[in-house]
Amino acid sequence: MSIHVQHAHGDHIAVAAPDGTEILRYVYRPDPDPFESRKPYAHPLRTLGGRTVTGYRPSDHRWHKGLQMTASHLSGQNFWGGNCYVHGEGYQRLPERVGSMRHDGFPEFTVEDDRLAFTEALTWVENGGAEWAREVRQITVHSVDEEAGAWALDWSIELTNVRDAPLVFGSPTTHGREMAGYTGLQWRGARDFTGGTAFGADTDGGAGADAGKLMGTQGPWLAFTTEHDDVDAHSTLVFAHAPENLDAAAAIHESHWFVRSEPIPTVAFSWAFFEEFELLPGASFGYRYRVVVADGAWDRDRVADHLEGLPW
Repeated sequence: MSIHVQHAHGDHIAVAAPDGTEILRYVYRPDPDPFESRKPYAHPLRTLGGRTVTGYRPSDHRWHKGLQMTASHLSGQNFWGGNCYVHGEGYQRLPERVGSMRHDGFPEFTVEDDRLAFTEALTWVENGGAEWAREVRQITVHSVDEEAGAWALDWSIELTNVRDAPLVFGSPTTHGREMAGYTGLQWRGARDFTGGTAFGADTDGGAGADAGKLMGTQGPWLAFTTEHDDVDAHSTLVFAHAPENLDAAAAIHESHWFVRSEPIPTVAFSWAFFEEFELLPGASFGYRYRVVVADGAWDRDRVADHLEGLPW
């Protein structure tokens, strides 16, 4: 299936399905509001049927933007955006703690008939202007399958500490708020995903508040389905770890799911849910993730079969 790629230099990269439906827009121009943590993000994501599955600057959290790489607590800085959680004080507006991720270029950019793959160089900059980390990000759009009604987005990160002190990764939970371990790659769903159904490879969740049963659990993948407003249609998002992410010997730190269906729809691959971890000066870590965007309400067997057919 031939995809169509347009690059508006300095602004965004857009990918369209063979019929012209835009399924991905990756935006890397600097955001206007530093309080929202300036960084690249993917929005909108759409199914092949044209259903939008990401939310952008929702009224409840203006710093939620589609699919984005984040770090909610990093050595006293906030690369998630918005208010900062302070133990005993709750969420506080502390703009001096909000960092940013600077786009430095695309060292590699390849377009084939059915595949887009690019490498992006970024620098993580704390609020005062000090450069804390270098990131090599790889984004791949592939497996556009009209028969299955699905396509896949791979997102990997390799992060290197360029400070002369350790980088300490945490979350609101590591700082005292129970079951709020959000950090890492985060998806914010479109408004009509609110109340949707979540389930894992071996774990039942449910719709609405029952999706919270998956909060803090582990597993190779997590799926989120919803019925859309306005049209008679369902969509399914599948969030999957590369095998090495869950290998205790390979991953720098074990991951857990952050998932909510109510009051807001969101999923994050949390790399520091319950415990902090350190990245020493000069050291690096990496994770690889996959997001499958599908039309229809998929069940566990269909998710498992589809993922099995998408080798890493």
